[in-house]
Amino acid sequence: MLKISTKGQYGLLLMTTLAKTAESNPEAYTPLKSLAHSHNISAKYAEQIVNLLKKNELLDVLRGNSGGYKLNRSAKEYTAGEILRAMEGDLNPKGDLPCHPVTNSGNIDFWKGFEQSINSYVDGITLEQIVQRSKADDSYIYVI
Repeated sequence: MLKISTKGQYGLLLMTTLAKTAESNPEAYTPLKSLAHSHNISAKYAEQIVNLLKKNELLDVLRGNSGGYKLNRSAKEYTAGEILRAMEGDLNPKGDLPCHPVTNSGNIDFWKGFEQSINSYVDGITLEQIVQRSKADDSYIYVI
Protein backbone atom coordinates (compact mmCIF):
# COMPACT_ATOMS: atom_id res chain seq x y z
CA MET A 1 0.00 0.00 0.00
CA LEU A 2 1.30 3.41 -0.94
CA LYS A 3 1.50 5.59 2.11
CA ILE A 4 3.47 8.81 2.25
CA SER A 5 5.24 9.09 5.60
CA THR A 6 5.39 12.23 7.71
CA LYS A 7 8.96 12.68 6.42
CA GLY A 8 7.58 12.84 2.89
CA GLN A 9 4.84 15.22 3.92
CA TYR A 10 7.21 17.50 5.83
CA GLY A 11 9.76 17.32 3.01
CA LEU A 12 7.20 18.76 0.64
CA LEU A 13 6.11 21.31 3.25
CA LEU A 14 9.67 22.50 3.99
CA MET A 15 10.40 22.79 0.28
CA THR A 16 7.22 24.86 -0.09
CA THR A 17 8.41 27.16 2.71
CA LEU A 18 11.81 27.56 1.07
CA ALA A 19 10.14 28.29 -2.27
CA LYS A 20 8.03 31.04 -0.67
CA THR A 21 11.20 32.55 0.81
CA ALA A 22 12.92 32.37 -2.58
CA GLU A 23 10.10 34.38 -4.15
CA SER A 24 10.91 37.42 -2.03
CA ASN A 25 14.67 36.85 -1.69
CA PRO A 26 16.21 34.19 -3.95
CA GLU A 27 19.62 34.45 -2.28
CA ALA A 28 18.36 34.07 1.30
CA TYR A 29 19.24 31.02 3.35
CA THR A 30 16.65 29.94 5.91
CA PRO A 31 18.06 28.67 9.22
CA LEU A 32 17.10 25.16 10.29
CA LYS A 33 15.61 26.40 13.57
CA SER A 34 13.35 28.78 11.67
CA LEU A 35 12.14 25.99 9.35
CA ALA A 36 11.48 23.69 12.30
CA HIS A 37 9.74 26.36 14.37
CA SER A 38 7.50 27.49 11.51
CA HIS A 39 6.05 23.98 11.25
CA ASN A 40 6.18 23.06 14.94
CA ILE A 41 8.62 20.18 14.53
CA SER A 42 11.87 19.50 16.35
CA ALA A 43 15.10 20.82 14.88
CA LYS A 44 16.47 17.28 14.95
CA TYR A 45 13.57 15.96 12.83
CA ALA A 46 13.81 18.94 10.44
CA GLU A 47 17.53 18.23 10.10
CA GLN A 48 16.83 14.61 9.08
CA ILE A 49 14.45 15.87 6.42
CA VAL A 50 16.71 18.57 4.97
CA ASN A 51 19.64 16.14 4.99
CA LEU A 52 17.67 13.79 2.71
CA LEU A 53 16.75 16.71 0.47
CA LYS A 54 20.39 17.85 0.38
CA LYS A 55 21.62 14.31 -0.30
CA ASN A 56 19.30 14.21 -3.31
CA GLU A 57 20.72 17.57 -4.47
CA LEU A 58 17.48 19.52 -4.02
CA LEU A 59 18.91 22.12 -1.62
CA ASP A 60 21.98 24.28 -1.15
CA VAL A 61 23.43 24.57 2.34
CA LEU A 62 25.44 27.38 3.88
CA ARG A 63 27.21 26.53 7.13
CA GLY A 64 27.84 28.99 9.95
CA ASN A 65 25.96 31.59 11.97
CA SER A 66 24.27 33.15 8.95
CA GLY A 67 23.78 29.80 7.26
CA GLY A 68 20.76 27.75 6.41
CA TYR A 69 19.04 26.15 3.44
CA LYS A 70 17.69 27.37 0.12
CA LEU A 71 16.44 25.92 -3.14
CA ASN A 72 19.19 25.36 -5.68
CA ARG A 73 16.92 26.09 -8.64
CA SER A 74 13.60 27.73 -9.43
CA ALA A 75 10.44 26.33 -7.79
CA LYS A 76 8.96 25.69 -11.24
CA GLU A 77 11.83 23.24 -11.92
CA TYR A 78 10.95 20.91 -9.02
CA THR A 79 8.12 18.40 -9.14
CA ALA A 80 6.24 16.96 -6.20
CA GLY A 81 7.29 13.53 -7.46
CA GLU A 82 10.97 14.41 -7.33
CA ILE A 83 10.66 15.67 -3.75
CA LEU A 84 8.56 12.72 -2.57
CA ARG A 85 10.96 10.21 -4.16
CA ALA A 86 13.85 11.92 -2.37
CA MET A 87 12.03 11.30 0.91
CA GLU A 88 10.27 7.99 0.25
CA GLY A 89 12.13 6.23 -2.54
CA ASP A 90 10.03 4.55 -5.23
CA LEU A 91 6.33 5.51 -5.25
CA ASN A 92 5.18 2.12 -6.55
CA PRO A 93 1.86 1.38 -4.78
CA LYS A 94 2.32 -2.39 -4.93
CA GLY A 95 6.06 -2.87 -4.46
CA ASP A 96 7.75 -5.31 -6.80
CA LEU A 97 5.26 -7.21 -8.89
CA PRO A 98 5.42 -10.92 -8.10
CA CYS A 99 6.63 -13.43 -10.66
CA HIS A 100 4.17 -16.12 -9.68
CA PRO A 101 2.32 -18.60 -11.86
CA VAL A 102 -1.11 -17.55 -10.47
CA THR A 103 -0.54 -13.88 -11.31
CA ASN A 104 -2.37 -13.05 -14.49
CA SER A 105 -1.39 -10.31 -16.89
CA GLY A 106 -4.63 -8.37 -16.24
CA ASN A 107 -3.68 -8.03 -12.60
CA ILE A 108 -0.13 -6.95 -13.45
CA ASP A 109 -1.45 -4.48 -16.02
CA PHE A 110 -3.79 -2.99 -13.41
CA TRP A 111 -0.93 -2.34 -10.95
CA LYS A 112 1.35 -0.96 -13.65
CA GLY A 113 -1.42 1.41 -14.77
CA PHE A 114 -2.07 2.46 -11.17
CA GLU A 115 1.63 3.19 -10.67
CA GLN A 116 1.75 5.19 -13.91
CA SER A 117 -1.26 7.25 -12.77
CA ILE A 118 0.36 8.07 -9.43
CA ASN A 119 3.70 8.98 -11.00
CA SER A 120 2.05 11.02 -13.75
CA TYR A 121 0.12 13.02 -11.15
CA VAL A 122 3.03 13.77 -8.79
CA ASP A 123 5.37 14.50 -11.70
CA GLY A 124 2.80 16.88 -13.22
CA ILE A 125 2.67 19.16 -10.17
CA THR A 126 5.48 21.66 -9.69
CA LEU A 127 6.63 23.16 -6.42
CA GLU A 128 5.64 26.54 -7.84
CA GLN A 129 2.05 25.29 -8.29
CA ILE A 130 2.00 24.03 -4.69
CA VAL A 131 3.19 27.44 -3.48
CA GLN A 132 0.44 29.17 -5.46
CA ARG A 133 -2.20 26.82 -4.05
CA SER A 134 -0.93 27.33 -0.50
CA LYS A 135 -1.16 31.12 -0.95
CA ALA A 136 -4.79 30.72 -1.98
CA ASP A 137 -5.40 28.61 1.13
CA ASP A 138 -3.65 31.22 3.31
CA SER A 139 -6.23 33.81 2.29
CA TYR A 140 -8.92 31.76 4.06
CA ILE A 141 -7.22 31.82 7.45
CA TYR A 142 -9.00 34.02 9.97
CA VAL A 143 -7.46 35.01 13.27
CA ILE A 144 -9.71 36.23 16.06
